[in-house]
Amino acid sequence: MRYILFVLFISATFVFCKTKAPIVEVTETPAVAAVDFTSAEKNHKNYCSGCHGEQMQAFVDRQWKHGSEASQIFASIKNGITVDGMPSYDTTFTDEEVNELVAYIQTGIANVDKYKPSGEKLAENPSPTEEYSILVEPVVTDLEVPWSIQVLKDGTMFYTERKGTLTMVKPDQTKVEIKGVPAVRNRGQGGLLEVELHPNFTSNKMLFLSYSKMKTVDGRDLSTTAVISAILQGDELTQVKEIFEALPYRPTTHHYGCKLEFDKNGYLFISVGERGFEKENPQFLDNHGGKIHRIKIDGSIPEDNPFVNAHNVVKSIYCFGNRNPQGLALNPMTGDLWENEHGPRGGDEVNLILPGKNYGWPVISYGINYNGTTITNLTELEGMEQPATYYVPSIAASGMVFVTSDKFAKWKGNLLVGSLRFNYIDRVVLNGKKVEKREIMLKNVGRLRDIHQGKDGYIYIATERPGTISRLKVNG
Repeated sequence: MRYILFVLFISATFVFCKTKAPIVEVTETPAVAAVDFTSAEKNHKNYCSGCHGEQMQAFVDRQWKHGSEASQIFASIKNGITVDGMPSYDTTFTDEEVNELVAYIQTGIANVDKYKPSGEKLAENPSPTEEYSILVEPVVTDLEVPWSIQVLKDGTMFYTERKGTLTMVKPDQTKVEIKGVPAVRNRGQGGLLEVELHPNFTSNKMLFLSYSKMKTVDGRDLSTTAVISAILQGDELTQVKEIFEALPYRPTTHHYGCKLEFDKNGYLFISVGERGFEKENPQFLDNHGGKIHRIKIDGSIPEDNPFVNAHNVVKSIYCFGNRNPQGLALNPMTGDLWENEHGPRGGDEVNLILPGKNYGWPVISYGINYNGTTITNLTELEGMEQPATYYVPSIAASGMVFVTSDKFAKWKGNLLVGSLRFNYIDRVVLNGKKVEKREIMLKNVGRLRDIHQGKDGYIYIATERPGTISRLKVNG
């Protein structure tokens, strides 16, 4: 009960600085004249790159759902797109600065190579690191948005694409699209997300999928994070069962969380983002948003979950106060669960996850809103956990994994964290439960979505733009 009272106290007394910006109508098309892009490039880097990436080619293959004309881009920047998680920059930029950004983006679309950051190249291959020379070997190419990877000892691979497909790649490189995958809401950050194989998959053929589940209520499209279990028979999912559904459903299309990880007891951890409702979800225990959950594989609740005996509380909650957990990794050597938190503008975090703890979002944070406004003036508060390490500026933290393979013996016990924004891997060296050092590796390898250590001992990465799954090997 003390957790609930504390949460309610914090939620009721904390004053948030974020407010909803008014909608501004654009009555005429803003001029897109030839301009000096120095200021626009700086603004793009500081305000836009956390979501859209550092390099201008991020805009080339975009589906312009809200229009790519100058007036439409102008309106999107100025007014924001709340449902997709884009804030208004009405009070951040002048109209002149918005026009410069519009021109910068449109010029980038027309001539993307010109806007690759000066001096940066694709990662060397092999690429030098402190311990190894690493060869990046493409395994699957020409993908849209690969999201999650699992690899068996014989090299059989399973991967998801956000558009809604689960594919198996056999050791002979034959691709098989798996049937029976649930329908997804493929919009914004939603779609088919994580695939996780049961620890005994080779014998029981059980797997788990997280995805954005949709329903329509009174003409409004709503969605949530859901998880199914299924048995793979040949090329089809059978005995499909929904074992987790985050409530409430929301109209937004971002911050689904979606990561899945087993602990040593065979319980399944599920990360759920706050869906853009930071005032309502993370600090309240009567909903699923902004939390990490722990369940049994049939969807039931472990008897030792921290809030299992509390009243009016979601029993699956393992910890709370999370923003959008995009990495979840169990340290097989210690049994500890670690998470990375995709923060706002600044404030990405790596956390050791402990039962019943409050990780602070949005009461404490090392970041600010994407449009530069203040979220909170607090970076710490009694009763709320501090990150093991945090990133300012944000790296747009994504998938992560602990290294245990003999193929990378010098990295054993290290945590590899992917960066969507800066296109690299951050190698986090731990001393017990403390971060000792970090090394940036494979710079410019691609917009990194997932990192996975296969049962075959190799490390695999999924990158966007280009959509590729690659195998990492020690060179020589």
